[in-house]
Amino acid sequence: MIFEVVTIFPEMFSSVLSASLLGKAVGKGAIAVHLTDPRDFTADKHRSVDDAPYGGGAGMVMRPEPLVSAIEGIERARGAAHKVLLCPTGTPFTQPVANRLAQHERLLLVCGRYEGFDDRVRTFVDEELSLGDFVVTGGELAAMVVIDAVARRLPGVLGNADSPIDESHEAGALEYPHFTRPPEFRGVPVPPALLSGNHQRIRRWRRRESLARTRDRRPDLFARLALSDEDRALLAGEEP
Repeated sequence: MIFEVVTIFPEMFSSVLSASLLGKAVGKGAIAVHLTDPRDFTADKHRSVDDAPYGGGAGMVMRPEPLVSAIEGIERARGAAHKVLLCPTGTPFTQPVANRLAQHERLLLVCGRYEGFDDRVRTFVDEELSLGDFVVTGGELAAMVVIDAVARRLPGVLGNADSPIDESHEAGALEYPHFTRPPEFRGVPVPPALLSGNHQRIRRWRRRESLARTRDRRPDLFARLALSDEDRALLAGEEP
């Protein structure tokens, strides 16, 4: 899969794309990431990409010409892509969205800065995404999160193809707790079910803990779950 990123700070991506899972994915060709600076599509000697907002107000606004020219230049040079504007007013980025984006061959992520974009930029993209109800300095951090979350869904990126299956949000619930050695740490033992060797008992314990954790920590997610009879019995206290 190919990720195209429009950013005025391409240097921010070097460490993320050279380390850990993403570094390995880039190294073996599972993904490719092209970084494009919209300053390269400006005509003035200062290579300016922002200007004061019409109507007054604090801060600067990213101008439409460099951003749209960068988008169009990328598609002329390397082909059409699904275009995503990263901004606080976009729809929430969730696991189902990451799964959907992973179906595209090429993603083009546009990173904002300053007070945001000239609103006319929106007509040149396919969708707008936000990481959540908070504001960060720029869209680069959001682009890194999108690349990481989408890349995990691609064949050959994770060492174990089953790794994403039980992760939080994959099936709408939070993931169950994990334990490893030692079997007891500072008086807290590993739950007996996990040491039983009984795969059915382990599965039921993990399901119960996942449901209980979702109910207690994310009631909004829990309300959307379709519970089975077994789920209800586990939550009612039936022994795994």
